[in-house]
Amino acid sequence: MTDHVLIFDTTLRDGEQSPGATMTHHEKLEIAEMLDDMGVDIIEAGFPIASEGDFKAVSEIAERSKTAQICGLSRANFKDIDRCWEAVKHSARPRIHTFIGTSPLHRAIPNLDMDQMAERIHDCVTHARNLCDNVQWSSMDATRTEWDFLKRTVDIAIKAGASTINIPDTVGYTEPGESAELIRRLIAEVEGADTVIFSTHCHNDLGMATANSLAAVNGGARQIECTINGLGERAGNTALEEVVMALRVRHDIMPFDTKIDTTKIMNISRRVATVSGFAVQFNKAIVGKNAFAHESGIHQDGMLKNRETFEVMKPEDVGLSGTSLPLGKHSGRAALRDKLEKLGYTMGDNELKDVFVRFKDLADRKKEVFDEDLIALIEMSEGAEDHLKLKDLTVICGMNGPQKATMVLEVAGETKTVQATGDGPVDATFNAVKEIFPHGARLQLYQVHAVTEGTDAQATVSVRMEEEGRIATGQSADTDTVVASARAYINALNRLIVRRQKTGPGADTKEIRYTDAGE
Repeated sequence: MTDHVLIFDTTLRDGEQSPGATMTHHEKLEIAEMLDDMGVDIIEAGFPIASEGDFKAVSEIAERSKTAQICGLSRANFKDIDRCWEAVKHSARPRIHTFIGTSPLHRAIPNLDMDQMAERIHDCVTHARNLCDNVQWSSMDATRTEWDFLKRTVDIAIKAGASTINIPDTVGYTEPGESAELIRRLIAEVEGADTVIFSTHCHNDLGMATANSLAAVNGGARQIECTINGLGERAGNTALEEVVMALRVRHDIMPFDTKIDTTKIMNISRRVATVSGFAVQFNKAIVGKNAFAHESGIHQDGMLKNRETFEVMKPEDVGLSGTSLPLGKHSGRAALRDKLEKLGYTMGDNELKDVFVRFKDLADRKKEVFDEDLIALIEMSEGAEDHLKLKDLTVICGMNGPQKATMVLEVAGETKTVQATGDGPVDATFNAVKEIFPHGARLQLYQVHAVTEGTDAQATVSVRMEEEGRIATGQSADTDTVVASARAYINALNRLIVRRQKTGPGADTKEIRYTDAGE
């Protein structure tokens, strides 16, 4: 007999807390739609009281949701809870998620003793329950909370009307045996525990988030809180793709099911990596570039004879095409459309026309255009308005510096040309941008990786910039690394310009900072 495990995705809330991973409004809506389509049960869309932007994003996601429950986070006070309800109430299936830190370290922050905290938990869960019949309560830092007090707070939350009890491992402190036993004891010893769903939310500080989440399920938890690619603060959260595929592959010892359409995993993994600017490490389980690559002679021989010798799942199971046949400059629009659909991209005629033009341009510069090239082509430089446009770039470099960059940049419709020098071609290029468009943004991250192999491979460049608390990420891909760098840098600046215009000085930052936001 099998049990259903709810998948609670918090990419848009806890994942976005990862420094530098801030997403635009459009990107949040897009990711939410993808999560809904792949079968996620609950989407934690954000922290509504944190900023006006977060409130608007959660509200619109709630209005547009199809089947997933839409959840917002709130601290343990009436103002937060009311704001959360205003954001999620438009969903057909809204949820309020309220939390408070229960460990000795976290109780000291609001300076509450145990009795005062117990009273606040009762009052806040009751208030949330009067607004919404779907209330989740979290005991932040539960794995470092004294057992008797944790048991007491869970009992209070259940009696006040919470329908889901989340037991977070906020700092990735626990281990699988403890994780399972904690859930098992709560279910056995707390009155009314059989009437609610217990949830697990694990962080990966010691590298055990996935193991701890699966252990909690074995202990009786029926909801796993996770993020795409394990995105999140510090070392990140439990990775959705890991727990879902572990439950699928090891169904023999973990007879639990999810509603996730696993064939959509790779597409959303790539998209989250693009919009967050956090590239997936090559050896990452399930979604890493090398997850299904075999170079060892022994491994290759075994794979040729029987794929199961070195693969416990098929690439197709997670949305990878079985083959990666390249397209070339003679390929037509129909072939391109077919390839894009296999990669998970459905496009209208106008959009396809634009991609086809860029594909032909790339194919003229590359002998073969692989799947990864197409993905980079589609996803580069999305989401920014073009206040700045790169028109031309010429770079002179060599061993005898300084290097020189001559740039033609269009600024709000006016074309400007400048020559700048720097310590290398990329530095010279960035200096040219600064001369034409002076700014105070600080470069936090500059990252380059080759999309495919070979000297004609596209380089994908990610740039993260910060200005007065605002953070923006830009990406671009090109066979010329310096050109890709310039476009990514300009893309990030365009995003900062838009945020500056819409919000004013400093207003794009989160107005409320909180320790792990309940998890």
